[in-house]
Amino acid sequence: MNEKRKTIAIANQKGGVGKTTTAINLAAGLALKKKKVLLIDSDPQGNASSGLGVAVPKNKQHLYHALTAGANTETIIQQTPFKNLDLIPTNIDLVAAEIELVSIENREQQLAGVLSDHNCDNYDYLIIDCPPSLGLLTINALTAADSVLIPMQCEYFAMEGLAQLVSTIRSVKKSFNPNLYIEGLLLTMFDKRNKLTHQVADEISKHFSHQLFKTVIPRNVRLSEAPSHGQTIFAYDNLSTGAKYYTALAKEFLSHQRN
Repeated sequence: MNEKRKTIAIANQKGGVGKTTTAINLAAGLALKKKKVLLIDSDPQGNASSGLGVAVPKNKQHLYHALTAGANTETIIQQTPFKNLDLIPTNIDLVAAEIELVSIENREQQLAGVLSDHNCDNYDYLIIDCPPSLGLLTINALTAADSVLIPMQCEYFAMEGLAQLVSTIRSVKKSFNPNLYIEGLLLTMFDKRNKLTHQVADEISKHFSHQLFKTVIPRNVRLSEAPSHGQTIFAYDNLSTGAKYYTALAKEFLSHQRN
């Protein structure tokens, strides 16, 4: 196993907080900094896959087959159009994995087993895009990860959702993955004109000041357009505000790493 390899779960049980956007563009930002990155699409919606322009044909194996039938990572890792960035794709079939895993022994550790394969050792970073829930797929991601990055939209129920997620992280840490830690909280879709946005950001900062990324991702039309073209923000519009801030995030992320 590559000791320098690091696995990061991008998790938040709330949907629509910029989780997949962050997974894709942090992965792409690290790839642009010459890091070899494998993005694992562990959300049955398959948005990380389509957002990188990768379609999963009906007869092609993907993450579902690795989790439930022991498919080798060599058969499911796909190259993307972007240098240094590969993908383990998925599609809606992954919904069934949540049900099928229930009856499997060590069900919480199936993804960790998949990613321990030597084919994953060539990468500097493995980034897991989790589904918007705290079900078995997310538990598997947290069990497989070294750290968790939590994207958060500054809205009314943000802190309540964060408390549930932190509680789940503690449970996984206690039962399956004692070295798991929070990489950081990332404020996304930040609207500086909105008073509530600033109030929630202040509240988060008060409780999690040492775990909050300095980089804040603003609302940006180009960021929301890029996935529909199957592109990262850097390929879609490298001069956009979104590209500027995800470049800053990749840089800040790398500055935090324990070398």
